[in-house]
Amino acid sequence: QVQLVESGGGLVQAGGSLRLSCAASGINFRSTVMGWYRQAPGKERELVAVITSGGLTNCAESVKGRFTISRDNAKNTVYLQMNSLKPEDTAVYYCKAAKAGDYYWGQGTQVTVSS
Repeated sequence: QVQLVESGGGLVQAGGSLRLSCAASGINFRSTVMGWYRQAPGKERELVAVITSGGLTNCAESVKGRFTISRDNAKNTVYLQMNSLKPEDTAVYYCKAAKAGDYYWGQGTQVTVSS
């Protein structure tokens, strides 16, 4: 079965950096569109960044210039490099895989940015 496991979350000060990882199994990873979403308390889940199997990326306006999504197909892993973190980036970050009309979610990892 498909499984997505996020890691790398934690507590950082404003201006700091974190790199999130999402390890995928049970899918043909290199043919799968991968994305990162986040959900802050009291808010809807929102798209942060997405990357195609060919390496094309899109990201939310709020994180442009600060966050970078990438993938390592040899490791079946997608990353989210987060720099210049702000308190408003505090949220649970979720990994998502899209394949053949189906969607799969990881369990989420907490990112907390202190001021």
